[in-house]
Amino acid sequence: MSNLTSVLSDLLVAVPQLRTQVYFKASLTALSHAMEDQVLASTSDQPLLIASFQRERFYRQEAHRYKRLARQTNQVYVLAAPETDFTNASEYYETIAFDPTESLSQEWHLVAIGQNYSTCLICRERPSIVQIKPSPHLPAVDMDPTRQFEGIWTSERQISCIAAELLLQRILHYRPELAAKIELARDRFGIFPQRRSSAKKSKTAAPITLPSLDPAAIDTNPFVQRLVTYLQAGQYKLLKAYRSIAAQERKERLINSITAAIRKGSATGLPLHPQEILKVAVRELGIALAACRCLIYRAQANDDRVAIAHEYLQPGISSVVGKVMPLQKNPLFQEMTCQQGSICIVDTQTDSRVTDSPLLQQLVKQLDIRSWLLMPVLYQGKLLGIVESHYCGFQPHQWTADETSLVEAIATQVGAALIQAEAYANLEDLNQQLEALDRTRSNLIAITGHELRTPLSTIQVCLESLATEPDMPLELRQVMLSTALTDSERMRKLVQDFLTLSNLESGRVEWHPETLPLDECVELALSRVRTRSNPDDLPQIVSTIPVQLPLIRVDGDWLVELIAKLLDNACKFTPPTGQIAIAARTNGGTTLEVTVSDTGRGIEPNRLEIVFDRFYQEEGALRRTAGGTGLGLAICRQIVNSWNGKIWAESAGKDKGSTFHFTVPTVE
Repeated sequence: MSNLTSVLSDLLVAVPQLRTQVYFKASLTALSHAMEDQVLASTSDQPLLIASFQRERFYRQEAHRYKRLARQTNQVYVLAAPETDFTNASEYYETIAFDPTESLSQEWHLVAIGQNYSTCLICRERPSIVQIKPSPHLPAVDMDPTRQFEGIWTSERQISCIAAELLLQRILHYRPELAAKIELARDRFGIFPQRRSSAKKSKTAAPITLPSLDPAAIDTNPFVQRLVTYLQAGQYKLLKAYRSIAAQERKERLINSITAAIRKGSATGLPLHPQEILKVAVRELGIALAACRCLIYRAQANDDRVAIAHEYLQPGISSVVGKVMPLQKNPLFQEMTCQQGSICIVDTQTDSRVTDSPLLQQLVKQLDIRSWLLMPVLYQGKLLGIVESHYCGFQPHQWTADETSLVEAIATQVGAALIQAEAYANLEDLNQQLEALDRTRSNLIAITGHELRTPLSTIQVCLESLATEPDMPLELRQVMLSTALTDSERMRKLVQDFLTLSNLESGRVEWHPETLPLDECVELALSRVRTRSNPDDLPQIVSTIPVQLPLIRVDGDWLVELIAKLLDNACKFTPPTGQIAIAARTNGGTTLEVTVSDTGRGIEPNRLEIVFDRFYQEEGALRRTAGGTGLGLAICRQIVNSWNGKIWAESAGKDKGSTFHFTVPTVE
């Protein structure tokens, strides 16, 4: 019989002072990896590790890590709902296949208990608030990062022991033969077995009697909590991006539904061009009404005149294609625009609107119009065009309700078709933006996961070591502190680059142009680079800025930031034995051209444009050797764009160095 109770619920009943919080899937992955890395880095003898995966496919992604963990201890238990070949087994570690219908299939748990440390992560999944229906016109979108979980994460030992006992009870339920092994783990780490209630088959957790807990002890390290908060903030931004994608996808489905209706009038079944839409519509309307002349033309409320390009004619009727029709002086156009409705004139010879207007009398005479119908083509209250139907003859035509309804329906379809056609004209750009957003989303996940998780693991190991090893030698203690500070600075730079690029792209930066010499900015940038780096690791940097250059007019702080980032980029890909040169020259106009060249790795010709894209990494986001987030050159481009300058890169190829150019406005 499967256990239908939630481990998280049982834990909250046992420890009422616990408070849950919401985590994103990526945050839980980072925390889980950090906890596992703590076990791998620990010298504790035979720690206890219990992991519960919702599905076997999630377990398969992490199976290699648990093989490594099994080398540290034989007390590793992995639970998952089977899908293919996951079964109860004892190989590298104990695997437990639970019933897919029980509560564990909605939960994510990880408990690690050693002699000198303990951590637990107990969460259950919440319903997703972002729903994107599949669309054949959009690439598949991976919604995994938007999954949300509710639960607790703590390093408080008593809570970890309670969580471990709850999971051990589940393990015994499915694999009672492990009772002796589990009892050894309980004895070793002081895990108190849950007291059985008299109703053994009860589906609710039995109460657990433990010493009273200090509520203050439940809080985890505030410093680590802040790091998790940074990661959570990034996930919330990602969620907003997913919401934007969902809204764009809904808009595209609307466009596609309109397109499907409009394509019925196309012989080829392909999206129609706006002019083709008007051509098809005027022909179909003329045939349906059996009118002498039908016109459809684009027009807006403030147009003064319009040239006729599309018409349907009965034999013997004069054409008006190419003629210019007045609009603003036409009282019928003014009336139709104001009331946004049709105008029916049964007899132009007796209707006062025509007889009182010399302009309309002239038009009626030239075009031989006896009965006249004008229908606006509207879309959401905006005038897009006009449909006209003329009857030319001696007898007036009595407009019926069916005829006006038909013209109105066709005008509505034409309005939708015109909007749809304009949307199709921009569809390629929309798809490119969606693809770029999806690439940004993927890179954001990869960069955030790698750049935050790696230093987070290192910092946690260092802090744990400092906290649990009071007899650590002073030299090793200094090494630990230095490593933690270095990695925290690395994370700060990552967050700062994200914020800087976001502010630049959103236009939230206030620019303060000033008149100043270029060489001062170059010297400040050089000083910044040399201060942040070990001089022994830097290549030789040579500045050849002529003193007679004209003054420039830019925001000095941002110019220094631009030059410093270009120098950092050059230093990153140039060995200490190489050389970096900074030069400048007049461009023969109102700008200076500044160059930063190096003798380093170089750039392949087909990558010279994309190096300025966000998250671009020459070796891939997770395979690079030089480090960084791929945001530096994107920030440089945004800074140069602020003063309408240009920035570009040149290189003869791999291992042949590279040169970055940008222009700066001079004082006029």
